[in-house]
Amino acid sequence: MSITIYPAIDMLGGKCVRLLQGDYEKETIYGDSPFAMAQQFAADGAEWIHMVDLDGAKDGKRVNDRFVIEAAKQLSVNIQIGGGIRSEEDIAHYLENGVNRVIIGSIAVSNPDFAIEMIKKYREQIVIGIDAKDGFVATHGWLDTSKVKAVDLGKRFAEAGAETFIFTDIATDGTLAGPNIAAVCELAKVTGKNVIASGGVSSLADLSALKSVSYQGVGGAIVGKALYENRFTLKEALDEVRVWP
Repeated sequence: MSITIYPAIDMLGGKCVRLLQGDYEKETIYGDSPFAMAQQFAADGAEWIHMVDLDGAKDGKRVNDRFVIEAAKQLSVNIQIGGGIRSEEDIAHYLENGVNRVIIGSIAVSNPDFAIEMIKKYREQIVIGIDAKDGFVATHGWLDTSKVKAVDLGKRFAEAGAETFIFTDIATDGTLAGPNIAAVCELAKVTGKNVIASGGVSSLADLSALKSVSYQGVGGAIVGKALYENRFTLKEALDEVRVWP
């Protein structure tokens, strides 16, 4: 089975950045235009682009949404967005403007009933983002760690009808240390749903390793820093996970 590659565009102050382990003080700027970056990824063959409003995640409101909507409306590529989504108005704002999937993260922990209501209403257009630190869910731009276990949260939302999860291991995010494959597979096993791995991908070998566990429910990989630091190209990544006839 193949997996889907999701090139990542993290937006902070209107620019494309990467943070080290979610630390806003450890920021590297990789581009001045999120739309131009999305345009390049689409031209290079991406089917999906993963966008994150880091200002929104920290402030609890939409900040960089204009770049997301511009990409959704002008490019022939699927867009999923996370960061700063706290209300149904936020969700509708994106979906009504051409965005394909909206990622619910912090609000899923602080208000699970709301998350379940949104899952039932918008179905596969809602993705549950689970960011974990030592197995426990982190929230609000990773500034807080809850007492909720990642697998327990995943199971609850899977039972409510969530079809797609994004699992980020904060310990590996932005480190190029390799993804936490065991944790991704555990979440896929517990939920029985599609799980996208996020954090730590540094090589084509990492992507090959994720592809090798696709039969367990691992459906994709979000790739950021490795692309920006030219560890491999998007085309090489897409070729690596493709199932050849």
